[in-house]
Amino acid sequence: MTTASRTGVTTYATPTDTEVVITRVVAAPRRLVWDAYTKCEHLRNWMLGPPGWTMPICEVDLRPGGANRYVWRRENGTEMEIRGVFREISAPEKLVGTSSWGSDWPDTLDTLILTEQDGMTTITHTLLYPSKEARDAAMQTGMKDGMDQGFDRLDAYVRTLA
Repeated sequence: MTTASRTGVTTYATPTDTEVVITRVVAAPRRLVWDAYTKCEHLRNWMLGPPGWTMPICEVDLRPGGANRYVWRRENGTEMEIRGVFREISAPEKLVGTSSWGSDWPDTLDTLILTEQDGMTTITHTLLYPSKEARDAAMQTGMKDGMDQGFDRLDAYVRTLA
């Protein structure tokens, strides 16, 4: 498993042709990071991508078989939507589910692992795509920039919860 060496830095690895492993260390206890990932009142504050986006729709049914749905809206009215189904939940350490950005994109299997040491939480988020082509296409969308900005917001946001 890849680990980030310090807070404020997101690392991206492609250990196989179909995976992206994203790692980030956050200066907050695991329980707070778990809540930030699983509760809409927190998700709306940090999981936004580039400036100018909001999350007017956030639905989370946190149970195996439960669905999630996020809709982001840009200032000009453009929208993005992601839907998924939770497969495995082991609070506050593991969350596994599917994600779909719509008919143009294949479903991915997303695995979130949170580990804590000395009040710091390492986020390891693995995205498993059905093919190398799908993975590479996703990597070309600006995903990294959006995730980096979201993680920067998460860093700042969880400090307000501590």
